[in-house]
Amino acid sequence: MQLLVDFQLPLSDPVQKFTVILLVILFAPLLFTRFRIPGVIGLILAGTVIGPHGLNILEQGETTLFGTVGLLYIMFVAGLEIDLVDFSKNRKRSLGFGAFTFFIPLLIGTLVSYYFLDYPLRSSILLASMFATHTLIAYPIASRLGIARNEAVTVTVGGTMITDTAALMILVLITASVKGTLNTFFWIQLVVSTLLFTVLVLWGFPKIARWFFRNAEQDGVVQYTFTLMMVFLAAFLAELAGLEPIIGAFLAGLALNRLVPHTSVLMSRIEFIGNALFIPFFLINVGMLVDPGVVFRGSEALIVAFTLTSVALLSKLIAAHLTQWSFGFSILQRNVIFGLSSAHAAATIAIILIAYNLELLDENVLNGTVVLILITCMVSSFITDRAGRKLAVEAYKPPPSDQQQERILVPVANPANMEQLIDLAVMIKQQDDGNPVYSLSVVLDDEGAKENLWHNQASFEKARKHATAANQMIHPISRVDMNASSGIIRASKEMGATKIVMGWNGNLATKDRLFGSVLDHVVSDTEQEVMVVKLLNPLNTFRRIVLWTLPNAEAEIGFSYWVTTLGRLCNKTTGVLHYYGSSETGQALMHELQMEKASVQFVENHIEAAKGISSLVDIITPSDLLVITSTRENTVSYHPMIEKIPTVLSNDFRDLSFLVIYPKHALAIPSFYK
Repeated sequence: MQLLVDFQLPLSDPVQKFTVILLVILFAPLLFTRFRIPGVIGLILAGTVIGPHGLNILEQGETTLFGTVGLLYIMFVAGLEIDLVDFSKNRKRSLGFGAFTFFIPLLIGTLVSYYFLDYPLRSSILLASMFATHTLIAYPIASRLGIARNEAVTVTVGGTMITDTAALMILVLITASVKGTLNTFFWIQLVVSTLLFTVLVLWGFPKIARWFFRNAEQDGVVQYTFTLMMVFLAAFLAELAGLEPIIGAFLAGLALNRLVPHTSVLMSRIEFIGNALFIPFFLINVGMLVDPGVVFRGSEALIVAFTLTSVALLSKLIAAHLTQWSFGFSILQRNVIFGLSSAHAAATIAIILIAYNLELLDENVLNGTVVLILITCMVSSFITDRAGRKLAVEAYKPPPSDQQQERILVPVANPANMEQLIDLAVMIKQQDDGNPVYSLSVVLDDEGAKENLWHNQASFEKARKHATAANQMIHPISRVDMNASSGIIRASKEMGATKIVMGWNGNLATKDRLFGSVLDHVVSDTEQEVMVVKLLNPLNTFRRIVLWTLPNAEAEIGFSYWVTTLGRLCNKTTGVLHYYGSSETGQALMHELQMEKASVQFVENHIEAAKGISSLVDIITPSDLLVITSTRENTVSYHPMIEKIPTVLSNDFRDLSFLVIYPKHALAIPSFYK
């Protein structure tokens, strides 16, 4: 009986190939994690088994495309997840680690290659540059453990770009010297193209992306496709500049860092697709490079493989120790640095293959490098997983008891701005506290109440889908009441809300005292922190947050609460906070931000209180988010000018985005305790 499907190895049918790869992606991590082995190792070993040097189920070229995409994806996500403020603060440490992790392997590798393995000097330097490189194979582990913003990880990622760039520059120089093209024109071309590339990506990409996110359709698929296009465009431009594509992908991550908030729908899609497909493809592709038969090809191949692996690990360990001693890192942080920087894969392969093709290195080094890749990737994954878990536990600090039950209520009256309000609520909420964002719809108690409740379900479903896409929970609430303000106030008491986020269209009626009858009553009849919002642009497109405060704002009961809220918003959007107010409030504000360890670039400007917010008219631009702290009557910082704020906002700031914060003015006690 003749089979209708050809199962000849290696597989040639695309359906069969993709099925095998998906089976590996699904079951390899599950199998290895049962034995407390990182799933990253499972994917690499599975790639070895199904590759041309194992069962020969797949050919090497079958995963090369997605493998390349996966490597670029890892570097892009690393740049995207870096805390730019901390990255800037730690640039000296990144430079220090980059120097250690480049020069130490380069020095040790050159001496061992020249004196022990007996290679010529040019070949020894090129082989040593391979030791200096490393690939962030274990970065997904650090990201999953929640330590991606730890100082040790930030320094390692920054150092990765330095050492890989330097190592690849050695490759470029030696290759040019072999070909006889190392001349003055070569240097001029390299310097000019590198500068143009860096300026275009770090200065031009944010401008393009900000314009796109403001003007293009707010669709998750469109935004994701645009972001992915920017990554590969940067990688392509890096190649044109004579650099490696991974450098372009990393710089694209830095360029788009502030435009892709960590709690956004777009970031969730980037992480999901990367972790589900692209990164596993890359790890499988690394495994397929490994040839287990190397160990049976004679003693010389074994000696070279053992020497290369030992030098690679030892030199990176020394670099990690020197980094710890120089900058005061803990032992766990040192181990994480070593774990992340000890894996060799992408740049290593590029250097060795080019050197082999130029006949600068022989087959023993090529085979030994394959063994080095397997062992260093396993060591990297083990060390990062174990040290990272302990570091995550050590770094975790439970929130204050009065914030553990933070509950944010978002009354929704206009479906058009519902998603913006929910995005804001998600950004300012305490992460991983298990509490959802509560969306509220108040229906007037009249003959149409039943029908209106039914119509609200459609809006709730839209809100739920939007929040779910960002991996956030949302809990819809409906209330039937005589008026909207009463319904909001009752709901906030019943659920023990700590913050109320409400939208405002910017229009005033002469009969209203502040923003309007509903907002006026909610502000005056609640104790919680109330945020009145008008957003004309997506939150991720603002260049800076401009804060104006009343005198004595630091004396309010709710001062530390709204500073925490503002710190979270800054962390996940611009990272730049320009303050306008009294010096006393500014000092207290800076102290609170430091206590919260908020990654904020703080710029302080002192102005007289009597000038009011009208003095900011010429300072604020459409790309800024104006934040104003107000207060209720009979509080410490109350000033008569508060009554004029809505009018000024409606008249002078009509085309601008703003956020007015009313701090909580008494301890918000849930109704069931009263």
